[in-house]
This record gives sequence, structure tokens and C-alpha cells, in this order.
Amino acid sequence: MTVTLCSIMLVVFFAVMIFVGFYTRRQATDVNGFVLGGRSVGPWLTAFAFGTSYFSAVIFVGYAGQFGWNFGLASTWAGLGNAFIGSLLAWNVLGRRTRVMTQHMDAKTMPDFFGKRFNSTPLKVAASVIVFIFLIPYTASLYNGLSSLFGLVFDIPYWVVIVVMAVLTGIYVIFGGYMATAINDFIQGIIMLFGICAVIGAVLIDNGGLSEATKNLASIIGDAGWQGAYTAFLGPDPLALLFVVILTSLGTWGLPQMVGKFYAIKSEKDIHKGTVISTIFAIIVAGGCYFLGGFGRLYSDKITLNPQTGKPLFDTIIPTMLSTLPAVIVAVVIVLVLSASMSTLSSLVLTSSSTFTLDVIQPSVKKEMSEGKKVAIMRLFIVFFILISAVIAIFKDAHPEVTFIAQMMGVSWGALAGAFLAPFLYGLYWKGVTKTATVVCFIWGCGISVLQLIITLGNVDISGWGAALSYIFQSSVNSGVIAMVGGLMIVPVISLMTKKQDEKELDELFGCYEEKAETTVKEHLK
Repeated sequence: MTVTLCSIMLVVFFAVMIFVGFYTRRQATDVNGFVLGGRSVGPWLTAFAFGTSYFSAVIFVGYAGQFGWNFGLASTWAGLGNAFIGSLLAWNVLGRRTRVMTQHMDAKTMPDFFGKRFNSTPLKVAASVIVFIFLIPYTASLYNGLSSLFGLVFDIPYWVVIVVMAVLTGIYVIFGGYMATAINDFIQGIIMLFGICAVIGAVLIDNGGLSEATKNLASIIGDAGWQGAYTAFLGPDPLALLFVVILTSLGTWGLPQMVGKFYAIKSEKDIHKGTVISTIFAIIVAGGCYFLGGFGRLYSDKITLNPQTGKPLFDTIIPTMLSTLPAVIVAVVIVLVLSASMSTLSSLVLTSSSTFTLDVIQPSVKKEMSEGKKVAIMRLFIVFFILISAVIAIFKDAHPEVTFIAQMMGVSWGALAGAFLAPFLYGLYWKGVTKTATVVCFIWGCGISVLQLIITLGNVDISGWGAALSYIFQSSVNSGVIAMVGGLMIVPVISLMTKKQDEKELDELFGCYEEKAETTVKEHLK
């Protein structure tokens, strides 16, 4: 019954996704339409696109399992941080200014923003290279955990799951561009909202209800040796938890696929609506995922362990928790995880292809390319990026001894946020930010992440580096936070010591905030 139910739900789900792609293809004939939906996307679609790009299978399967195991119910703070810092505060701080300034300068990507904000083509190209290097491994990580979940129901090879997901995502993104992605994100978001609520309810019932489950969790002796660690208000390691909250919440402010959602929203007045919707979505989905993961230790006798380390395989924790649930819940979860993965994958490959085409290919071509040719090149790169992500994921699964890929995935978030967050945020608000400070921040963010990668891959002994450095580089989470926070301090300091941009140029640029910036909206998009 489970197989039949899952098959029916998946067929319906895939059919809807492809239909949306074909339905929206008329709106994806030029660059503005293909990349930004004509800057005519309403608050509901934008908010759900933001949320579904934020919370992928990496969150539901990987992070929820890992941080839930490490911190217990206190991991819920990560979900609430995602809601109030990563969504509510992000929309309030970045939403209006991003939309107005990017529309004023006609910037379509984050590298394009840097190029036009600081009047520097090399800066734009450098940002594009960073996106390319660090977004691809992050894209490949979206397939993590799918094999364990599909293994609950279907007896099919992992590579088949990856290929099917990649092909179907590619179809609707290639045809419909941003608008297809936004509409499908809305549908996928609805599935995620209902799915996570259903799963939490089923898991709690399976463990005797909330009170009984919490009581059983409180009786477990923690790794630090004290009982009740996993039901404590701040968990067994509050400092480590704080770093997780900062990375997963503040980090989104510097991710191009997240910030790009503000470029496309229809009007300034829609930003307030989008803020409320996005925050509620994050509370339910992110808060729910981490809360669910907090009960992972109740299943410790069933969870697969890594034979080398003796620690759990974190991607198997959530699937193990779901293995005893009713068929209908398992079916919902399969569709939920696919929804989360496909929504984020579509956003990432669209960001990568548009960035590479508009910020690398176009500047290198001497003659002006037509709108149709630009869109065609972007579609070609979508195929390329999806293919690369699928190949990396399949290779990683077949060769787990190759740790480079997994570690690249781990540092990619920190590298992107460390490089981009500070210059982007300051660049929206402060005329005094300089090109030199931006370059230094790019080097800083990427440098910290690469150093983390070298330390991890080389098993470098950092115990002699001092307590502070040893703590920073003991995980990609910690180094990612330092990359971001360090950037926020570096950029203003360097800016005060280096050459400023032309004052008249800056006055004209920042004058856009005093104007009413509205976009003409096509009737069929209202």
C-alpha cells in the first residue's frame, strides 16, 4: 500500500511541476522575465520562494538530525533563529532597500549589484567566480538523505532518484524560469507546511504524546555525562548552539539565491505582507524540523552508526524516526523532502546560470547579445549546473572515502556568507563602503573557508593553535560564523582607510531611496 500511495502522490506532484513550467514559459522570453519574473512577483509567491529556498532537505534530513542529536529540544532555537533573524529581520533590513536599489541600477544578480554599486567589472567577475565555486557543492548537498528516505519505500538505486529529481527540476526551470520556480515553490511550500505538522504529530503519537516523549528524552544521559541535557533550555552546549543559530540565520543575508528574491517582488507595499508570511512559514517549517530532530535520541537503538567514528550517520536519523509511521505519513514525507530539495535546487541553478551568463559570459563578449541569446545561454547553463550537481552527488555516494566533496559542501555556506554579507549589507545603507574593503572581505570570507577545508581534509592538529583558534576551526559552522562576523568588522574599518567613490555618483545612487520605485505589472501576473 505504501509503495502505491507514494507512487500516486509522486506522479501527481511531478505532473503539476511540469505543467507549471510549460504554463509560465511565455513570461520567460527575455532576461528580466526569465531571471526575475519581470519584477512582478506578489508577496505570497516571493515569501514562499524565500522560505522554500531556505529550507531544503539539508535542513529536514541533515541539520535536523545532526543538531537535534547534539542539542536535543534546544535545537528548536535554531529554527526560531531562522524565523526571526533569517526571515523577519532579513526582510525588514534588506527587503525594501534591496528591491529599490537593484531596480534603480538594473542589477539582476548579486555580482551585478557589486559591479554597479562599486563601478567595477573585475569585482563583478570575482563575485561570480566565488558563486560558481561555492554554490555548486552546496547544490550537490541537496540530494543528501534522499537515498535513506526512498529506501523506506522503494527498492531503487540512489542514482535513479537523483537523476529523476534533477531532470524534472531542470524541465520546469528551463521552460518557465523564475516565475515557474516561484509558483512551484508556493505549491511545494504548502506541502512542506502540512507535511511537517503531520510528521511531528505522528512521531509524538508514536512515542506516547508530547509529555511522555519529553519525559523519556529527559531520562537519557548526555554525552557530557549529565541527565536531562537534551531537554535543557539551552541544551548541553549553549555556545555551540549559538554558533549554529548565527550561521543558519544570519548567513542567509549573504546568499545570492536568497537575497535575489527581494529583486523580484512586485512593489514596496508587498514587502510588509511578504515579511509576515515568510516569518510564519519559517516558524512552522524550520522550528518544526529542528523540534522533530530533538527527539532523535529516542531512536538511538535503531540508528545506523559510522563504523569509523562510532557516531550516528546523521542523514539516517530522521528516516529512522519515520520508519515506523503509517503509510500515508511516509508518503507525505517523501513528497515533502522532494519538494524541499527541488525548490532549493531550482533556485540555486537559476542563480548560478544567470550569474555566470550575465556577469562572466556577457562582459567577455565584445558585441551585444540579444535577449533571446542570453536566455538561451542561461538555459544551457541550467542544464550544465544540474548535471554537475547530480554527478557530484552520485560520485559522493559511490565513493564515501572521498571526503573533499562533503567538506566542500560544509564550508560553502560560510564562504558565500562570509564573502558577501558585509559588503552587500553596508553597500545598501552606507555611502562610505569602498571597493577595496569589498575585495578584502571577499578574500577574508573565502580564505577562512579554504583554511577550514585544508585543516579538515589534512587532519591538521590544531590543538597547539591556542584555545580560540582551536575552537574556531574545529568545525565549518564555527569558522563560517567567524567569517561572517569578521567581515562585518573588516568592511567598515578598511573603508575608513581607503579611497571613497565619487560623491556625486553616490548621491545619485542613494537618491533612489527618496523616490517611489514601482514596476509596471502585466495584467496576467496580478
